[in-house]
Amino acid sequence: MDTSFDPTPAQTNATAGLATRLGLRFGVGAGVACAIWMVVLQLTGSNGFGPKQIMAQLLVPLAAVASQWILRRQLKPAKPGLGRSLGVGVFTVLVAAFISAGSLVGLAYGAGEKALAGHRAEVLEIVRAQQRENSKVVLSAQQKQEQVQRVADLSVGDMAISNFTQLLLMGLALAVPSGIFLRE
Repeated sequence: MDTSFDPTPAQTNATAGLATRLGLRFGVGAGVACAIWMVVLQLTGSNGFGPKQIMAQLLVPLAAVASQWILRRQLKPAKPGLGRSLGVGVFTVLVAAFISAGSLVGLAYGAGEKALAGHRAEVLEIVRAQQRENSKVVLSAQQKQEQVQRVADLSVGDMAISNFTQLLLMGLALAVPSGIFLRE
């Protein structure tokens, strides 16, 4: 039986190592970029926890696609396959999301309660504006009060989970289709 087309265990391990290194490299890079952006926003007087984070978070899906593309290029003429292609993209997104959420926690403790109170005030202003402007959704007074109370109870953990979830969803939204496309 001719096994010349079957990958040897050494080739499989080398490919898995390459995928892991690429995922770490791109994930750490995107996560650190998100962290630096939050710090820059905070230092310049903007809300480092607010909606402007999205400008750096958009790097995460791009980093996932870049890691998948580099994996494909480095394995030529062989193909990475669906598992490795998706795996490197998902791993990139997970690493970036963990670093970004962790840095948000660090920034929150470094910036102090005054910065968190400012963030809560900004979110409360957004919630109240949405309550006034959204005529399609009729909320009772109790529902409106519950929304306001959730904003008042917003913790660092809640913000970190939100950050992690946003990055994960944004990253996977692009990493999964590009992984399917770049598998061959």
